[in-house]
Parts: sequence; C-alpha cells; structure tokens
Amino acid sequence: MEHILKVENLVKRYAKQHFAGTPQGFLALDGVSFTVSAGTTLAVVGESGSGKSTLGSCIACLETPTAGNLWFEGRNLAHATEADLRKIRPQIQLIFPDPASALNPRWSILDIAVEPLLLQGKLRRKDRNMRACSLLERVGLSADMAERPAAELSGGQRQRLAIARALTLEPKILILDEALSALDCSVQAQIANLLLELQNRLGMTFLFITHDLTMAAHLADEIAVMSHGQIVEQGSSSRIMRSPAHGATQQLLSAVPQLPHAPRPAANR
Repeated sequence: MEHILKVENLVKRYAKQHFAGTPQGFLALDGVSFTVSAGTTLAVVGESGSGKSTLGSCIACLETPTAGNLWFEGRNLAHATEADLRKIRPQIQLIFPDPASALNPRWSILDIAVEPLLLQGKLRRKDRNMRACSLLERVGLSADMAERPAAELSGGQRQRLAIARALTLEPKILILDEALSALDCSVQAQIANLLLELQNRLGMTFLFITHDLTMAAHLADEIAVMSHGQIVEQGSSSRIMRSPAHGATQQLLSAVPQLPHAPRPAANR
C-alpha cells in the first residue's frame, strides 16, 4: 500500500531561558519515525506532554522541525520553502480539541464552512455555498441550519462543523488533535462513527492524536504510543490492546475500563 506520509527521525527542540539567564533547550520530539498508508488511520497515543500535539503541528506545517525529514506524497516538507508550504497546507488539515475556540460564534454556520475556500480564492460564490452545504449534510448538519449562528450549536454539532470546514479543501490527510476529548461519551461515539463513514466514502487518511487508547483502537488501523518525545511502541490496534509491551502503553491501558474490545469495522477500500 502506498505511503502518503513518511516521518524520519523528526526532532523538535524549543529554546527556553533558564532562570539564571542561560539558554536551555526543551526536546519535544526526539527522533520520531513512522509511515502512514493512504486511506488508513494511525493513532498517536500518549499522556499530556508526550509530544504528540507537537508532532501534529509539524505534520500540518504549523511548526518547523529542528531536524529530520517529513515526506508527504514524495515531497520533503521539512525542507520546503514557504511558497511550497502554502500550496501543501490545504492538503493537510488540522482539527483542534475545542471546536468552540476554533470557530467564530458570531459567524453563521455557512460562513464558517466556506471560509477556507474564500481564503484560497477557490470557486465562485454559488459553487462555494453548494460545496459547503453538501458537506454540512454529509457530516450530519442540515443545510437548513446554514444561516444559524455557530453559537447556537452543541459541542458535537460544532465538531461536525469543524470537520465539514476542514473537508471543503478536499485534503489528503486530516489530523485530529484530541478532537473528541471535549465531548461526552455518547457524542464521542457518534463523531467516531462519522469519521469511519467519511473514511470509507472519501478514502481519507487520518492521524488521530489522543490520550484515549480505547478510542484509538476503535478508530485506527495502527497505534503508535509516545512518551517523552519518542515512539516507544507501535503495532496493529488489536496487538497493542491485547499485549502491550511498553510500560507507557500498559499505563494508558490501565487507565481505561477493561471492556471487551470490538474489532474495527473493515473499510470498503
């Protein structure tokens, strides 16, 4: 299967000032490597501070790696020019944990959905609105709601809107950074099932960043466990849940209820 994303020895170091005035470095990513095949989901799982969100920001071209390579469809993003990155960013969309903070509550649902197309100068107004309304319907928001302000939406509806907005540019990869963590359990399940449906219909590639190992196993083909800026264990979701080998994985697994694990539905690829 074709690799859409290949990460090689990725390093991200942040400079910070020691209290005595001497510069020190914080190593957020320490030699991270993995590949993601087109049309699949890789879950990156770890505790807060493990480096998983920094990894997502680097892949989304919002952060510049300190060292290493980041290949997307054969192009090395780690050494791309800003002009090249501007062309690539629309193909790698990032959805944040709290949709309320990412969406302007004074805008209408339609305004929010079409904004990426406006910023990219794509399509005429009628075509933009048609694409946005079609995507709203696809994620479970009626097009009749398009003129309502986003402030009226529930948390789950706002996350559905964030997904529709990200899909307007027809990205190749969708990065979901703790995108379900702010939702209650029943809404999490609904959005997770929506993501699986979208992947089957559109052939999307997902990078699912989370601290929730159970949800990762439900959504992902493979799981990579991060700790202290490194991937300490990686394997199929079933293997990770059945026989975790690393202490960090075992700790994550012990933090969730031990329920029988239902295998991930097979995708129609």
